[in-house]
Amino acid sequence: MSFEELETAVMELNIEERAALAEKLLLSVDAPSDAENLNLWITEAERRLKELREGTTEEVPFDEVFRRARAAIS
Repeated sequence: MSFEELETAVMELNIEERAALAEKLLLSVDAPSDAENLNLWITEAERRLKELREGTTEEVPFDEVFRRARAAIS
């Protein structure tokens, strides 16, 4: 089914059904599934590793990360 066909079918639903579908669609974007979340984290980890290997970013020691975090929320 094409996007246009799906859109046409959805617009034939009553307003309550469209609202329920809209809510589900928004939640699916706001809250990724476990598999999607895992893929996002893997992509981020790979990006960070690449930056470290290329020397475009520097490692920050664990102690420093937590010191900065505590300072930011104080």
